[in-house]
Amino acid sequence: MDTEAVQTERDRSSASHDGTEEGSRSARSSRRLPGLPEVSWGRAGLLGLVCAVFALLLSSFVVQPFLIPSGSMEPTLQIGDRVLVNKLAYRFGTAPERGDVVVFDGTGSFVQEPPRENPVTGLLHGAAAALGLAEPAETDFVKRVVGVGGDRVVCCDKGGRVEVNGRAVDERYLYEGDVASSVPFDIVVPQGTLWVMGDHRSNSRDSRDHLGDPGGGMVPVDKVIGRADWIGWPLGRWAVLEPTEAFHDVRTPGDAAASDGIAASGGAHG
Repeated sequence: MDTEAVQTERDRSSASHDGTEEGSRSARSSRRLPGLPEVSWGRAGLLGLVCAVFALLLSSFVVQPFLIPSGSMEPTLQIGDRVLVNKLAYRFGTAPERGDVVVFDGTGSFVQEPPRENPVTGLLHGAAAALGLAEPAETDFVKRVVGVGGDRVVCCDKGGRVEVNGRAVDERYLYEGDVASSVPFDIVVPQGTLWVMGDHRSNSRDSRDHLGDPGGGMVPVDKVIGRADWIGWPLGRWAVLEPTEAFHDVRTPGDAAASDGIAASGGAHG
């Protein structure tokens, strides 16, 4: 028996086996990206949950995406736009101003009785709406503030414009071809409430449509969710909603009354 030949065959077999095992290890190692640890499905799910909770908290207290469901605010806001609503805008003693575009809960003003819905479905829809992934609740609206507490808002003057405290408002943001209002009105806004209207007046159900309802179409300030400050989506529509100067010359109710009184007095003595 040739012991040297047997030993040589064993060495070759061993070398072949080691090479195969090493190649297999190399193949397994190459499937992982260098420098990245393995992440289990459990960890990935937990990370996703944490991100979702963070997004919901951010939406609840700081900035909320709001999907525009109708054309009532065209051309300022278009159907499908997602605006970012600043929930801190009125949190520290600051009140809504004339010209602000606000999102509010219309329960009790625009909607007398909120629709009934399945609690589970409502919860899921509310979470999706809070992330801007679904249409807002039927009780949520977006409009422009035209009158604040104490204002007298009249439509229309001889030029077809809205007047606030005796001053005509040049509403350049209106939808092209629209008039300020086809419905005449003359109201005084109670303190703590707002008179709101859409920019697309002929396609907007707003304070004018609720004059005969409880509350007279006024929106309580404490029902305002926040101010729409940015258009965040789609990317081609990204923009900052700049404040309008349409109400720049409007006087406060007290100043307007005092000025009118002085004018009347001067006229009588003249």
